[in-house]
Amino acid sequence: MESKLQVFSGSANPALAGEIADILGIPLGNAFVGTFKDDETRIRIEDNVRGADVFVVQPTCRPVDHHIMELLMMIEALRRASARRITAVMPYYGYSRQEKKSIGREPITGKLVANLITVAGANRVLALDLHTPAIEGFFDIPVDHLRSVNVLTSHCKRMELDDVVVVSPDPGGVLRANDFRARVGASLAIIAKQRPQPDVAEMLEMVGEVRGKNAVIVDDIISTGGTLVEAANMLMDRGARAVYAFGVHAPLAGRAAELIAASSIRHVVVTNTIPVTPAQKGDKIEVLTVAPLIAEAIKRIHEDVSVSALFT
Repeated sequence: MESKLQVFSGSANPALAGEIADILGIPLGNAFVGTFKDDETRIRIEDNVRGADVFVVQPTCRPVDHHIMELLMMIEALRRASARRITAVMPYYGYSRQEKKSIGREPITGKLVANLITVAGANRVLALDLHTPAIEGFFDIPVDHLRSVNVLTSHCKRMELDDVVVVSPDPGGVLRANDFRARVGASLAIIAKQRPQPDVAEMLEMVGEVRGKNAVIVDDIISTGGTLVEAANMLMDRGARAVYAFGVHAPLAGRAAELIAASSIRHVVVTNTIPVTPAQKGDKIEVLTVAPLIAEAIKRIHEDVSVSALFT
């Protein structure tokens, strides 16, 4: 007998989970997600999930630790309620930038999170644009790694910008930027940067010609906005006609939204893997939905159809 498909949501991004459920044509699962008076997380699954194929949508964004705990507890509750298969759907993977040791005596927290999700009882993970593909190897369970590049490049084409140069704001993002460049038919520029301390970026040098061109910065995470703004300043100093930015995840920590609003960047495009408030969006930030992409991947996993075929 084919198992029933069910989608549940933690408190991190219920709007995205609801949109995914609507596309799949099913109601969002009923679950109580809250806290006790002493601030301990409280979870109760209110639907029958026995024998079901369950997907829990929970980006582990701010407050990161709280949302991770919600995800772990929902997986644990579903396992004890006899769900047949549990998939952790993580549009944004918190601690993804702590995937290696930068100096001695540091944890590799990205791996720790993977261990916790596995021990909690998840059977597989569905993630979107991991900071580094190596994170897939942190798991001893199957990982389906989606990329939002089609969503972003399709929108870039609709903007009908001419004479475009795609810019990687650091050497680590060259493959991502080059893929974007190939899809929109543009040239490539690369900026070298260093981080003298956490969340602080200094632009060092740039390779590529940007004078008179529409420069499109491509990055996976827009957090403090420092890298984006400093890169835009360098591009304008080098004679770029205008600067645009495309990012997948937008934590927009601290004063990031204000920095972007006051910067020389003309327009910023991100996705809704993490909720972006109207106040944060302002006049410059546009949010695209990844719900159709995730819904299609969930449908394929449920039906045991290839997910990689979405990108080939």
